[in-house]
Amino acid sequence: MADLLGLGLDAAAGGLFGIVGTALGRAAGYFERRQAFKHEVERWSHEYKLHELQMAANQQEAELELAIAAQQGSWKGLEESIKADAAIGEASKWVINILRLVRPVLTILLWLITGWIFAVTQEGSIVEAAVFAATAATLWWFGDRAPKPIKLEMSS
Repeated sequence: MADLLGLGLDAAAGGLFGIVGTALGRAAGYFERRQAFKHEVERWSHEYKLHELQMAANQQEAELELAIAAQQGSWKGLEESIKADAAIGEASKWVINILRLVRPVLTILLWLITGWIFAVTQEGSIVEAAVFAATAATLWWFGDRAPKPIKLEMSS
């Protein structure tokens, strides 16, 4: 009977250790899952931050490309304006003289309008916009009007 009692106690002890082992395994699994979840949250937040940085970099790149395109368009417009001015060709002297007066007259009118806006509104943003427009137009119209250098030809 001692063997039977010992056998029963061994079975009960084995069952008890099995239950305790299972409980410990479940508890360890819970902590592992919690740690894995924490790791996933950190990983996803890191990927989210990387995605935000990439979007910001793409936006800056797009803004830079737009600025470059605008600048190139501005230079192209100036170049075409100068070509159109140079392509007047043969015309009556009075027609050429009137054409030559357009820019100076428009410039004077533009600065008179700018002065009038300043005198009437005296609101900073409107005056600043008018001065910017007048300055840009003046520099656009007269920016590259310097006399061309004369080419000297050497006779041999």
